[in-house]
Amino acid sequence: MYLLSSDRDTLTGMRLAGVDGLLVTSEEEFDSAAAAAVSDPDIGILLVTKTLSDEYPSKVLELKKNNTLIVTQIPDMKNPTVPGDSITKYVQNAIGIKVD
Repeated sequence: MYLLSSDRDTLTGMRLAGVDGLLVTSEEEFDSAAAAAVSDPDIGILLVTKTLSDEYPSKVLELKKNNTLIVTQIPDMKNPTVPGDSITKYVQNAIGIKVD
């Protein structure tokens, strides 16, 4: 897993959970980080914070369509989760398989 985040707190929390990632503050950084993630054979799941997904929806959709990576959106501090949501739900939606 690898995280693209516009929020430092979300990035820090995910790093504490063992997920590496990058803080993205511009469209150029998003493009560069996404290209690096796609070309890294060790990355199978790309997590993108909701804020970045909302800011670059066509780029996220393109990543989902044209790559072997699983690309899924996760909540961040600016767009917190709805009660009852969990990372498991996001992974289930991304791969279409129930995860227990």
